[in-house]
Amino acid sequence: MVETSSGRLHPHGQRRGVAAFVAANKTLLAAVWVVGFTLVFLWQSASISGGTGAGAGGGFLRLRSSPLPLARPAPRLRPTAYNLTDFGGVGDGLAVNTQAFERAVETIAALAERGGGQLNVPPGRWLTAPFNLTSHMTLFLAEGAEILGIPDEKYWPLMPALPSYGYGRERKGPRFGSLIHGQNLKDVVITGHNGTINGQGEVWWLKHRRRMLNNTRPPLVQLMWSKDIIVSNITLRNSPFWHLHPYDCTNVTVSNVTILSPVSGAPNTDGIDPDSCQDVLIENCYISVGDDAIAVKSGWDQYGIAYDRPSSNILIRNVTARSLVSAGISIGSEMSGGVANVTVENVHIWESRRGVRIKTATGRGGYIRNISYRNITFDNVRAGIVIKVDYNEHADDGYDRSAFPDIAGISFKEIHGWGVRVPVRAHGSDIIPIKDISFQDMSVGISYKKKHIFQCSYIKGRVIGAVFPKPCENLDIYNEQGQLVKRAVTVNSTEVDYDI
Repeated sequence: MVETSSGRLHPHGQRRGVAAFVAANKTLLAAVWVVGFTLVFLWQSASISGGTGAGAGGGFLRLRSSPLPLARPAPRLRPTAYNLTDFGGVGDGLAVNTQAFERAVETIAALAERGGGQLNVPPGRWLTAPFNLTSHMTLFLAEGAEILGIPDEKYWPLMPALPSYGYGRERKGPRFGSLIHGQNLKDVVITGHNGTINGQGEVWWLKHRRRMLNNTRPPLVQLMWSKDIIVSNITLRNSPFWHLHPYDCTNVTVSNVTILSPVSGAPNTDGIDPDSCQDVLIENCYISVGDDAIAVKSGWDQYGIAYDRPSSNILIRNVTARSLVSAGISIGSEMSGGVANVTVENVHIWESRRGVRIKTATGRGGYIRNISYRNITFDNVRAGIVIKVDYNEHADDGYDRSAFPDIAGISFKEIHGWGVRVPVRAHGSDIIPIKDISFQDMSVGISYKKKHIFQCSYIKGRVIGAVFPKPCENLDIYNEQGQLVKRAVTVNSTEVDYDI
């Protein structure tokens, strides 16, 4: 910098000085530029991996990625809580933890008078043989926790046949007990941060197909003769047989449960089967399995008639279901103790063979009454609504040939969908007619253009307002104001274009 006699800076001299400085210090300036660029790059990397500031190290640059977040702590839902590791559990997928579960349950059983206890299953893979729960118990599965059923059948105990079924559902004689089991219990909760119970059913499915099993396959979770049951916020996967089977239970809630098995090649892997149960709520579930997503049951033929315990007061809502080989929501076919007062609403059924189905047969006896379906959506379903009265699979040859089920009071409202081949196939018979059935606000886009796409026989009921496609002539037609527009014409033979 050069100073003139006037004391001002001379601009030309300033530029010459800067140029001289740059020329003399090229190496230094290049090094400064490289360091600055590197610092900016590292700052950007640290921001992506977790940022800077007081919450990330007091404002200093973080050069390493943040550690993986720890599992959310389990909330304490009982006065006393334990971890499975407190009883010697090892979650490496190899060690067998049956004794750890048994010791934990025994400890919690002693706390019944003090509010029970909670067993936390931490993240890990916890291999086990079947074990029982106890009353006033919460089984809590952490995020990343997976209870694995041991695949070797020799570890699975045999149990007496269910009294309303006569003998094992698939084979005569004793049946395999479930992976997680309970009898005569009260106040049982199975919940978590979406941990998983995995039956590892692949070996069972293969043996079943090859007829290598001498006893009926086990469910994944079965609670019998129990009350005040909650199953929530978990995933059930790959059961050897039915996934969740409440049997003769009262006050059962199943909420926010995901149930998964292959949609083919996993036989009879029903999702949820309330069986002779009262006061049941199933809500907010996602189910994609190898048989019925949900099937309401109440015993089989003469054994179910003698047991005489209906399934009643059941609400199924906000469910997404998929069943490539069976139906999204079924009633039956084992319904000999009766099924009544069932509401199915806000259900989406996709990529399935059937949407909703009622199935029964001569010999079942019992009744199906007061069943309401509302706001049901079919998405690429082969048959939307199916009622079948010749589902002739029997416990044995001793069923009563004069035991005819009674079907009455079935309503369908707000039924919509697309890609449906047959919207309705409701076939009664001269000995098992379908009575008091109604359809209202129905519009189902069809994918099959043959004539008989709304099929009915031996059926009495009504259509209210707009229904598409055109309903069968067996039904009275009413307008939206409830005025009779057209009387039914009795038509009791329907061409069936394909098997559904």
